[in-house]
Amino acid sequence: MSQPRRFVIDDSGLAGAVATLTGGEFHHLRDVLRMRAGDEVTIIDGRGQEHHARLREIGRDSATADIIATATRVAPVEIILAAAVIKGPRMDFMVEKAVELGATELWPIVTARTQVRDIRADRIARWRRLAVAAAKQSEAPGVMMVTEAIMFDRLVDSTIVAGVTALICDAGGIPIRRAIGVTKPSRLILACGPEGGFDSAELAEATRAGFVAVTLGPNRMRSETAAIAALSIAGAALHELDGGD
Repeated sequence: MSQPRRFVIDDSGLAGAVATLTGGEFHHLRDVLRMRAGDEVTIIDGRGQEHHARLREIGRDSATADIIATATRVAPVEIILAAAVIKGPRMDFMVEKAVELGATELWPIVTARTQVRDIRADRIARWRRLAVAAAKQSEAPGVMMVTEAIMFDRLVDSTIVAGVTALICDAGGIPIRRAIGVTKPSRLILACGPEGGFDSAELAEATRAGFVAVTLGPNRMRSETAAIAALSIAGAALHELDGGD
């Protein structure tokens, strides 16, 4: 039997045991999928909870669903991808793959070598829509949060607290698996640079702030490839630490 269709709402769409779908999710439910009252759906809220629900009513501007059961799916380790902003569809691709590879947050960063420095609100909104769509498609435990763009200085000024491992990609670093195996994090920050990587001043600043430099291997990679590789390697290492096969 096929799995129920997945939809995403924010917390304002929940009232007790009733969920309300509006906007793009409602349009997709009614006009694209042509769902009907009585159909079962899975609804993801802003807290990472999944609700098994049955559609009660499909109106002109919204649909309501009765929640049958609720489960909380939480990623065992929070993975924050702090990625330098890159041009056009390559950034879109990175956002989608970051969700599929288990990132829980995306921090778009502006570095010394970032070519795109004016990150408009409509671009952030697009990345957030892509994150929602990717979460639905990949059955991620929640929707990856996409923050506003931040400058590199603000990233490294963040205090590194107990349980947080902060890694920054650089050819002269140690393997990601080794860094994760030593720290066994509950929260992981992966900083990936633009074309040409981080400059020497940024690397020194990050190291002083507590970041560990890690390598992705001998080959040069495009920015989106490096981010995907870093998430893949880190995810596999975390899975091993968690007792995965």
